[in-house]
Amino acid sequence: MAKYKMAIIGYGGMGGWHHASVRDNVKSFEVVAAWDIREEARAKAIENGLHAYNSLEELLEDKEIDLVTIAVPNNFHKDLSIACLRSGKNVICEKPVTMNADELREIMQVQKETGKVFSIHQNRRWDRDYRCIRKIIEDGTIGKPYMLESRVQGSRRSMVGWRGHKVNGGGMVYDWGVHLIDQMLDLFDSPVTSISAHLFNIFSDGVDDNFKVLFRFENKVSALVEIDTNCFITQPRWHMSCTDGTAVIEDWDLNGKMVKLASDEQMTWDNDIVYTSAGPTRTMAPRPRETTEELALPEVNPQWSEYYENIAGVLDGTQELIVKPEQALRVMTVIDTIFESDRLGKPVECRI
Repeated sequence: MAKYKMAIIGYGGMGGWHHASVRDNVKSFEVVAAWDIREEARAKAIENGLHAYNSLEELLEDKEIDLVTIAVPNNFHKDLSIACLRSGKNVICEKPVTMNADELREIMQVQKETGKVFSIHQNRRWDRDYRCIRKIIEDGTIGKPYMLESRVQGSRRSMVGWRGHKVNGGGMVYDWGVHLIDQMLDLFDSPVTSISAHLFNIFSDGVDDNFKVLFRFENKVSALVEIDTNCFITQPRWHMSCTDGTAVIEDWDLNGKMVKLASDEQMTWDNDIVYTSAGPTRTMAPRPRETTEELALPEVNPQWSEYYENIAGVLDGTQELIVKPEQALRVMTVIDTIFESDRLGKPVECRI
C-alpha cells in the first residue's frame, strides 16, 4: 500500500503522463485526484479513476493530500507552487520551474517558511544518454573533458499549444533548453563564467524556435547547447572532446563509441607533408590506426522512478533531495543570462 497520496494540477499531456508513470512504476505514491480548469480534462481524470476537484480551493483544503505535482503552463508555476506550499502540501513543479530566477526566489522563501518539500521535475537527469556521458567523465575513460556539445534537433517547424506563446513561457530555451542546461550544470561542479547566446525566430512570432548557447566554465571546460526545430540533417546527440580521446553518442538509443589513445607513449610524427583532397598539410595528417583504440560506450540503466522514490525518501527523512531548488535557481539564472546575451548581441561575463 502506498505511503503517500498525490494530486496533480493540470491534467493534460504531462499531467496524464505523471499519473500513468507513478501508477505503474512508483510504489510510495498513489495518485488519487486532479484539478484542471478545463472541464474536458477533469472528465478525463474521472475516466482514469481519479477524483476531480471542482476548484483549486477544494484541492488546497484536502488534508489527505501529501504531495501535489504541478503540470501547467510555465507562467502559472509560481503562484500555484506558493499556494500549495502554504496549504501544507509538498510540491513537485514541472520545468522550467518559473519564468525567471526572481520568481523562484519567492517560492524558495515560502518553502523555507513552511518547511515543506519543494522539488523540480528534472526527469532528464535519468536519461540513458546523459548518464552515459556522466559515467565516461566520472570514470576518466578518455581523460578530462574540455569541450562538450549537447544537441537535440528535429524538423517539425512547430511548437505544440502554449509552447508557442511568450506569455506562457514558450520557446525552446524554456522547453528543451532547460533540460540540457540542467544536465550541463549537473556535470560540472564549476561556476559558469561566460555565456554567449544566439536565439532564432525562424517560423514563430515572439518566442525562440532555435538556439545555440556557448558556455565557459571556470574550470576551463567549454560547452555548446543547441536546440533546432528546423534541422533536416541532424548531428550527434553528444560529442565530447577529452584529453585522451573522443566520445560520440548519436541518439537516445546509445548508438555511438569512444576512441582513445592506445597508450601513453608519445609517437614521433614525420615532418613530411601529407597531400589530401584539400591540399598539403602536416597538422591534419591522419593518425595511424594502431595508435588508437575504439571502445564501446559504458552500460547504464537509470530508472526514472528513482526521482519520485527520492521524494518519498525525503518525506521519510531517510534521503537527501536529489533535485534541489538551489540547483534550479542556478539554471534559471543561466536562462536569464541567455536572454540578456541575446538581447545585447554579445557574450555576457558572469559567475553562476
